[in-house]
Amino acid sequence: MAIAVVVAALIIVFSVFNGFEDLVKGLYADFYSDLRVMPVTGKTITLTPTQISQLRHTKGVVAISLVTEEKAVLVNGDLQGIVTVKGVDSNQNLVTNVNNHLIRGKYSLGTTEKPEIVMGVGIENAVSADVEKTIYPMTLYMPNRNETEHLGSIDGMNSFQVNASGTFMVQEEFDNKYVFTNIDFVKYMLDMKQDEYSFCEVKLDSTQNENRIINEIHLLLGDGYKLKTRYQQNQSLYSAMQIEKWVIYGVTCLILIVAAFNIVGALTMLVLEKQKDIAVLVAMGANEGIIQQIFLFEGILLSLVGGSIGIAFATLICFFQDKFHIIPLSGGSFLINYYPVKMMVSDFVLVFFTVFVIALGASWFPARKAGKDRIELKS
Repeated sequence: MAIAVVVAALIIVFSVFNGFEDLVKGLYADFYSDLRVMPVTGKTITLTPTQISQLRHTKGVVAISLVTEEKAVLVNGDLQGIVTVKGVDSNQNLVTNVNNHLIRGKYSLGTTEKPEIVMGVGIENAVSADVEKTIYPMTLYMPNRNETEHLGSIDGMNSFQVNASGTFMVQEEFDNKYVFTNIDFVKYMLDMKQDEYSFCEVKLDSTQNENRIINEIHLLLGDGYKLKTRYQQNQSLYSAMQIEKWVIYGVTCLILIVAAFNIVGALTMLVLEKQKDIAVLVAMGANEGIIQQIFLFEGILLSLVGGSIGIAFATLICFFQDKFHIIPLSGGSFLINYYPVKMMVSDFVLVFFTVFVIALGASWFPARKAGKDRIELKS
């Protein structure tokens, strides 16, 4: 029974972890592009119209979006906040899905002369802005690259009045950091050249081989550009998720090992009870190996039956949670109000294999004792 409970717990924890992992990855996928073309050194890249056209027509490239990004100060009355301004072109919605996460207002970025911003909900709260009731415009301060005397202060920045058009909520990391506006306005504020950009975001065809597309783009652009996939853009996040999952697995395996002592105790008692039967088998010609195999198979069978019951129970729990959301997620501040679950065949295989290995180890000692003991039928 102890094996069944621990196995069920392990499967359920893995499934919930997979559900949260999928949710977080989905949020990051909505914000980050499939591929990002970045500078090897410095803060900007140069892409000529010819290179942009060739990039667009590369087999496997669905869409590209040119981006200029810079830190700035957003001031609303007496309140201010440090933000990252992301100037994007009209193709941004083809590459990412930030516009699908609007909670107020509309996704409008304005023009060079009349810029509008779409801000994260964290920034909206920090500067007490309300995109639906804005009367006075806010002021955006961006670095003046030609200024050296007042470098690092607001006096050394260019300022421009902007109107807020919408608010998005994706994930706290983005909501407290990013402001979107049109790329021409940002390039004007930063006094950037016509072919100068911070990076280029690329959406890839999911049916095509990603490595082939990356190699073709690398050959097209040359060595002065660095290409990063979505995983590489968030490598620390994905690595942390994998580490967390293996830590959970390790801790639960320790619990499973403790539970396996039930098998050791049960088989030890069985060996003591069956001493006369063992003696009969020995008298009939059974050797030490046969006696050990009998009790070894007994222990493995007990573990596998318990593991199977646990897996079946966990599958039912996860199925009902996925369909009916029977266990709510308290707090009310997350994007969903229930624990997400995702069952994966690899998790079931891993758990079943783990149970088998632990059961084999737990059964070995009582089985070895049964084979070594020499008991006579008459006392």
